[in-house]
Amino acid sequence: MTRHKRVGILTSGGDCGGLNAVTRAVVRRARDYGFDIYGIKDSTMGLLSRPIDAEVLDLKRVSGILRYGGTILGTINKNNPFAFPMADGRVLDRSEEVIEGYHQLGLDALIGIGGDGSLAILNKLAEQGNWQLVGVPKTIDNDVGTTEHSIGFHTALSIAVEALDRLTYTAISHSRVMVLEVMGRDAGHIAMSAGIAGGAHVILVPEIPYSIDNLCSKLLDRKARGNNFSIVVVAEAVKTETGEPLLYTNSLGQTLYGGIGQYIGNEISSRTGIETRVSTLGHLQRGGTPSALDRLLGSAFGVAALDLVAQDKFGRMVAWQNRRVVDVPIAEAIAQYRSVEIDGALVETALGLNTYIGELEK
Repeated sequence: MTRHKRVGILTSGGDCGGLNAVTRAVVRRARDYGFDIYGIKDSTMGLLSRPIDAEVLDLKRVSGILRYGGTILGTINKNNPFAFPMADGRVLDRSEEVIEGYHQLGLDALIGIGGDGSLAILNKLAEQGNWQLVGVPKTIDNDVGTTEHSIGFHTALSIAVEALDRLTYTAISHSRVMVLEVMGRDAGHIAMSAGIAGGAHVILVPEIPYSIDNLCSKLLDRKARGNNFSIVVVAEAVKTETGEPLLYTNSLGQTLYGGIGQYIGNEISSRTGIETRVSTLGHLQRGGTPSALDRLLGSAFGVAALDLVAQDKFGRMVAWQNRRVVDVPIAEAIAQYRSVEIDGALVETALGLNTYIGELEK
């Protein structure tokens, strides 16, 4: 079960807090099995490079990285090897080159750390190329199915709550409404959790429709009762009241969310006459020192992932369920999507706090 193995590890998708905790845990656990760990640079781009862009990871290399933000391995959230954009404008399937990179490196297994999109690509490569794959879930959106927690969410949440704390003082000092736009590609977990923890009076998430009129009524009611400030949190993927997503295309041709916070702020100020300011937290949620919980989760996931390799249990993803680490089929994990539960505890909590969260069916 524990024969000598060469194990690769890579990070894929957007960076977040806790990634280095996984890498460190894998390397430290490897000494118990006598495995060699190869850190692959920049996700699948490292396997696409010739020679393969990878390094042997030893205890010295990972010493002290537990508290580092980002990932020492580098990562990418573009260049899908099945639809790889070339410099001349062509889009090619380069999956076989990536697959060959795994075999050139002589790997017996690969630990892939990623969100649902990254894990779907890695799983497809594994099936096509006879890879032995173990997945580790990470995403600040916390939307990977079958796991209660994904690496990166709690760091992003802590930063959002800190931002709300800071904005609240300014809101009180100037008698303003402060709108904070947070990340949340399709799910509103950051907005909902940060809004509750940060004392927001309005929380808008993609899962729940809302009314500008009712939102503004909430703020005017607070003002009428002598409250001189209000805090609004909105997830970036929230649509306009008429159902239109606010998107923009950057210089690289990537379509991204952006602008819903300003839209909400403009509507509030024009309809209520209350001075309103908007802040967009953006990538601050990804960077900085990882939270204690993300370090704990990353460490537990890293140890469990290498244990699966030692047990020859592949095609599995480690997950957190019922206060312990379990493993589930990768295919099952990426097939499920974890959104904010309309009848869940956090929605009930927000309602119990008299927070406006949108128009729920009675």
